[in-house]
Amino acid sequence: MTSKAIAESSQNLESRVTSLETELEQLKRILSESLGNKEPWWLNIVGSFENDSSFDEAVRFGREWRKSAE
Repeated sequence: MTSKAIAESSQNLESRVTSLETELEQLKRILSESLGNKEPWWLNIVGSFENDSSFDEAVRFGREWRKSAE
């Protein structure tokens, strides 16, 4: 590969990286704007199954299934 081809390849790579960095920054901005300062979704359901016998039973069944799969 000639030094000219290497230089062109390097410039092409730099151009592609710059383009990707710009696109990533745009995506991060869009994501940030769409989420805003909202709390994570899971904070809205924390504790919602407290003292729920059906949930406790589901947890027990899951535990039993995992033990049987060992």
